[in-house]
Order: sequence, then C-alpha cells, then structure tokens
Amino acid sequence: MQVLTVNLDDRSYPIYIGEHLMAKPGLLNQHIRGRQICVVTNETVAPLYLEKLCSSLADYQVDHVILPDGESHKTLDVWSGIFDTLLNKRHNRTTTLIALGGGVVGDMTGFAAACYQRGVDFIQIPTTLLSMVDSSVGGKTGVNHLLGKNMIGAFYQPLCVVADTSLLVTLPGRELSAGIAEIIKYGLISDYEFFVWLENNMDALLAGDQAALAYAVKRSCENKADVVAQDEREGSIRAILNLGHTFGHAIETAQGYGNWLHGEAVAAGMVMAADLSWRRGAITKEDLGRTIQLLQRANLPVKAPADMTPEQFMSLMGVDKKVLDGRLRLVLLAAMGQAIVTSDIDMRMLQETFDACKAN
Repeated sequence: MQVLTVNLDDRSYPIYIGEHLMAKPGLLNQHIRGRQICVVTNETVAPLYLEKLCSSLADYQVDHVILPDGESHKTLDVWSGIFDTLLNKRHNRTTTLIALGGGVVGDMTGFAAACYQRGVDFIQIPTTLLSMVDSSVGGKTGVNHLLGKNMIGAFYQPLCVVADTSLLVTLPGRELSAGIAEIIKYGLISDYEFFVWLENNMDALLAGDQAALAYAVKRSCENKADVVAQDEREGSIRAILNLGHTFGHAIETAQGYGNWLHGEAVAAGMVMAADLSWRRGAITKEDLGRTIQLLQRANLPVKAPADMTPEQFMSLMGVDKKVLDGRLRLVLLAAMGQAIVTSDIDMRMLQETFDACKAN
C-alpha cells in the first residue's frame, strides 16, 4: 500500500493506493468517529462490492442507498433520495457517508455529506479508474443541471480516499479508457515525463496490468494533490486541471448526459485544446500529433460529434464555470507538460479548431 497526502492544513487527508484495500482491517475504522455509516453506491456496483464492504464494517450501524447508474441520474431529484434514508434511519451528526462507486456516486455523496445537518463526514472508495485519478480527490462535489454540468455543488473534502486497484478488474474496457483520458491530462498539463511514460506503457494499462495501473493512479494523484494544495477552491492554478473540460462539458450537455462518457468527452476536448494551442504557436504540429495518437491508442474519441455546430459549442461553453465577467476562459497548453488559463482567445483560430476537430 502506498499513501499520499492532500495537504490542506486541518483538512488534510490520505489517499491509500493498492490492491485489496477495501477489506483491510482497521483502514476505514480509523477515520470513522461515530457508530453510524451510510454507504451510497449504484445498481451496477452494489452486486459486486456492497456486501463485501458492509461485512468489513460489522461493528457499526450500516445503512445503504443504491442509486440508478449513469450520468443522466446525477440530478437534484435523485440526490435528495440520500436524505430520505439518512432521516428515516435517524442518522445523526456523527454519521459517516461512504461513496462506493464512480465519479457520479462520489460527487453526489460528497454533496449530500456537505449538506446533511450542515456537514457530516464522508469517505471516498472509488471503483472506476476515472474516479480514482480525478473526481475522488480534491473535494469537488455536486450534481448536473439541464443547462450545464456540475453547476450545483460545494467544495467539501473527504476524510480519506481508498483507491483499491483490485476493484478495476470488473471495469468494462470503455470505462477503463475513459479513466485513462484523465491520466493523459496530467501528463499534458504538468508532467511531461509522465506523458512519455504513458506513451511507453499504454498497452500495459489497457491490459489491466496492476503494477502499471498502481503507478498511473499514484502519479496522477500526486499531480492533482499538488495542485489542490495550492488552490483548493479553483481561484487560480487549479483551473489547469480542466484541460479539455470546457469543450468536453459542452459535448456531454449537447449529446445528453451519459451518451458520451465524461472521459470520452474530455479526450475530444483535449484534442481541441491542443489544436488551438498549436494554432497559437505554443506547441508543434508533432506535439499535437503525439497527443492525438496517445488518445487514439487508449481507444478514445479524438473528434467532436459531427452534429455539433460552432454556435452550439459557444452557447454551451458560455455557461461553463470558468467564464468570468462574461469572458470565455480556456485551459490551453503553453508547452507539452505545461498548461495556462487564458481569456486571450483569437476567435478566428477557435473557429478553425471547431472546423478541424469535428467528425465528418
């Protein structure tokens, strides 16, 4: 087991990374201060891991909520059902919520924990690669709105994150690839050596090699934890973690939540960000090609949907959380392994990117 720390003063917490951690005696117990636990999971994960987790918590009052699976259910209505169980089972202010699932489960559980009785403890046990390397770390929680993704939520940190890589053996290939998209992001925004490592080890990741997966999770979490420690609430540098996300969120919203997986939309969005970065002279044509090739090797889309117009992109990007005082801000590359956030956008170049990155 490897242990990283997200350094946030009195709200610092560990990230545990390794195999078969979920049932490790005492690992969770040290972070649980009350006698009540509510496990929030979904209908796909529950048959696989809920009983196993609950059996390791036999000394507690353990209740559970099973949510419908998928991004389309990341809504206020579905989220409110968590409170029904908490109140019906009389959970008090010392309860601990445990998110057992992917990014949707983690985001909704964290947001519920932030709101229930004005804040209770919660723990993240991510079951997808994407949630292990991204959404479970950093304290962003929330739900979607019809007009925009993750527009309702709160910054609320977990007590710990348990990244049990043995859970990934049941992950479908498409979900694995979606997680790899976020891993590639870290190489592009802040860790060029990691980008090169990914070029050399992509086949091992796709094959589910445990050593390669553990290294990729660790390196990704190190990169994210470093950024979050500098800027918890995305006032400045943390925005670089959203490379490709402004374009990607527009794709997710336009196509209907869940039709494109988050990592798939981000992959296409990163190509668009890299293409615009090349047009600005920040990276070379070869760098752009390497980025596209690596995403293709991970079985990820590298083109935006054919039916999305530039006008639709601009309209949806206009409600992105990075818009400031009416000005669109994008995360772009200053070089391979270095990202910037800028409002200095040449609209002619952006139009060229929309045209070049659209599927035929």
